[in-house]
Amino acid sequence: MSPSNVEDVEYTAPVAVCKTTDLADNEMKQLEFDEDTNILLVKQNGRFQAVGAKCTHYGAPMHTGALGQGRVRCPWHGACFNLETGDIEDFPGLDSLPCYKVDVSDGQVLVRAKHSDLAKNKRFKNMVKRDPTDERCFIVVGGGPSGAVCVEALRQEGYTGRLIFVCREDVLPYDRVKVSKAMGLKIEALQFRDEQFYKDHDIELWLGVSADQLVTASKELHCSNGYVVKYDKIYIATGCSAFKPPIPGADLQNVMTVRDFADGQKIVASITPETRVVCLGSSFIALEAAAFLVSKTASVTVVGRENVPLKAAFGEQIGARMLKLFEDNKVHMQMESGITEIIGNDDGKVVEVQLTDGSRLPCDLLIMGTGSTLNTQFMAKSGVRLNKNGSVDVTDFMESNVPDVYVGGDIANAHIYGLSQSRVNIGHYQLAQYHARIAAINMCGSVKKAESVPFFFTMVFGKGIRYAGHGAYTDVVIDGSLEDLSFIAYFINHADTVTAVASCGRDPIVAQFAELLSQGKCLGRNHIANPENRQAWTSMLKEPLPKVR
Repeated sequence: MSPSNVEDVEYTAPVAVCKTTDLADNEMKQLEFDEDTNILLVKQNGRFQAVGAKCTHYGAPMHTGALGQGRVRCPWHGACFNLETGDIEDFPGLDSLPCYKVDVSDGQVLVRAKHSDLAKNKRFKNMVKRDPTDERCFIVVGGGPSGAVCVEALRQEGYTGRLIFVCREDVLPYDRVKVSKAMGLKIEALQFRDEQFYKDHDIELWLGVSADQLVTASKELHCSNGYVVKYDKIYIATGCSAFKPPIPGADLQNVMTVRDFADGQKIVASITPETRVVCLGSSFIALEAAAFLVSKTASVTVVGRENVPLKAAFGEQIGARMLKLFEDNKVHMQMESGITEIIGNDDGKVVEVQLTDGSRLPCDLLIMGTGSTLNTQFMAKSGVRLNKNGSVDVTDFMESNVPDVYVGGDIANAHIYGLSQSRVNIGHYQLAQYHARIAAINMCGSVKKAESVPFFFTMVFGKGIRYAGHGAYTDVVIDGSLEDLSFIAYFINHADTVTAVASCGRDPIVAQFAELLSQGKCLGRNHIANPENRQAWTSMLKEPLPKVR
């Protein structure tokens, strides 16, 4: 069968989706391909391209996202997809978009779809299988979102050797973001892939196994199951563990943290409509847990050190509005306080907590959202250099100071795309997955530099907050209404440069800012000076990319 005949079988007949004059240059539209399938049609540099209409992560409509040069970015969480191939290039998510064939004839835009892509909004990238003659062994350590992306990316990039995936938890890799937001979900609803997927692609799953010692001199990994495995290359993304501060009584029953799936299950199993919950810390984890539990228990009290929650991340103004949001939803907010003692009964269960002012709160369940420690102790004598906080400096190609040892995710101290000239250690879900893809590409022999803009998101009481960028700031310019939770916040440094943008109810502005930084462009105070149109800067996305000398 000739190539053209194969294509005729593989693809549908052409469908006229619109006129060529219906789209201006640098415009995108969602159009109907058939009654079950919508597509995203983009016109850029006079050329039409078409990919799937929904983000493969949580299904956001891509036509409301940010159009970059040759790619489109999700409006909700910042995932990026190549317009030529539909391949995912930045995260979160795992899968790529379907990609369609586009032709122009007699003023009509004609689109053909693979039969296998119809009614789907995601596509698996092709993955190779193991070749028995390939004697190499690659190990991926860490069953979180970073490790899950890495094992897939290695097979996608053509690695055919033995591939071992070491996962400390005894469940398949899952969407950890939902652990604090929706604790009642079953593991099947959270898992990235089923067990058969890993079998089909010759990925050896070692569940319930942790790394005990890394010996780089002999290229060995000592594991908790007693095995010592020799590797050719290794990717380490062991993440972090929740930290319990040394408060008297911290070892009592029903004093819990939220990090793993099992943590969420323990919390759900311990609550009743009469449970009085206290959350220590005003971080994202503590607040998300409080928001989830307040409608299911007798009371929830958040005890925070600052005068407003999320002050370090978002500043005083947004923090004050978040305080009101939680209070409006019947969460008691005990700010500028802390816990000095956890008091238990004769059964060893917490019954009260004592605050810094000496007062006491009744407490049946204490959740500590008090930070984390990096899981890198097993590398202490490996030759891999550890920083004081346990993080590992990596190159722009995700390699540590020891050749063939790659590191990513929460434990990586890496460069980011933007204003920061020095490495930063950021525990973002999106960055963890991005690190994995870059590491896999370089482990397979290609050369790919990490160039990602940090993108963070949270959801509390139905309000989604997005944040992109990184860096110190001295001023925050608010556009819109904090009261209505429809705003954009521009974080500006001493040089009048916008280092980060946050928003609530104003998509896709944060995705647009992330795309602007990824293009090597810069946003200054002067660009947002006009209060009548602070978003005029988004037109810069259509301008040519800066020339790099």
